[in-house]
Amino acid sequence: MRPGRTALVVATFVILQVALFPHLRVGGVVPDLGLVLAAAVAYRHGPEAGAVVGFASGLAYDLFLETPTGMAAITYALTAYGVGVLQAGMLRAPAWIPVAVGFGAGLAGGLLFVAVGVLAGVAGIWADRTLQVVVVSAVYDALLAPGVFWLVRRVLDRPHAPSAGWPGA
Repeated sequence: MRPGRTALVVATFVILQVALFPHLRVGGVVPDLGLVLAAAVAYRHGPEAGAVVGFASGLAYDLFLETPTGMAAITYALTAYGVGVLQAGMLRAPAWIPVAVGFGAGLAGGLLFVAVGVLAGVAGIWADRTLQVVVVSAVYDALLAPGVFWLVRRVLDRPHAPSAGWPGA
């Protein structure tokens, strides 16, 4: 992974999350772009890289939330780590995997965020609509995931050196 580009992508995603997506709500819900980014990195580069990107993007997003600082950071990091661990057991990835990972990470991350909030004593984190918000956000994450996975592959991967003896490889 390219550290400079990764930091730039994380910063861009946080800016999009707080400046653009509040205006693109679906059912009153915004996606968790940083979580989807962390899941895509974890899927492509392993659990440790995903956890680092998840923590960084979550911590940057935490600066704009009214919840205790660190809730999104720990949620994104743990979710991305889990995606990376589960991906390690896959032999091959079907074409629909970004959508499934986006939905699964969004659902797990949303539920984990609520659980951490309940444990931290955040008032009003569990409400009548909480489950509905988490599911709608997970669907939104799933819809955005193919583009995020493509971006991670195109922008964050290091170019491979050509193999000796194979022209054009």
